[in-house]
Amino acid sequence: QVHPVESGGGLVQPGGSLRLSCEASEFTFKYYAIGWFRQAPGKEREGVSCVSPSSSSGGTYYADSVKGRFTVSRDNGKNTVYLQMNSLKPEDSAVYYCAARDHICNPIITPDQFGAWGQGTQVTVSS
Repeated sequence: QVHPVESGGGLVQPGGSLRLSCEASEFTFKYYAIGWFRQAPGKEREGVSCVSPSSSSGGTYYADSVKGRFTVSRDNGKNTVYLQMNSLKPEDSAVYYCAARDHICNPIITPDQFGAWGQGTQVTVSS
């Protein structure tokens, strides 16, 4: 089991960019698919993106609401997965979480597929 930790959240103006990081110390981190989720106040947790292990045949997926604006990548040498967020909108404001699953990504990204969660990092998009 891995223990992911998010970082990189903050306050950004509409149209701006942020890069979130999801890091774990376990060497097995690279064998897990990593999902990104977000949860705004009063709303359900929403799947944003998922990247499969580099060594697998699995794919990378995005929610329709972020396609073309968000990009997920992983650096196995640093045990880190990144979520690059561009053209941010106020509706992207939420607590962002990363989570790990020991299978490849499913095109439909739902929280119940993931077993190990980080503590979350706040992203606020506001002028």
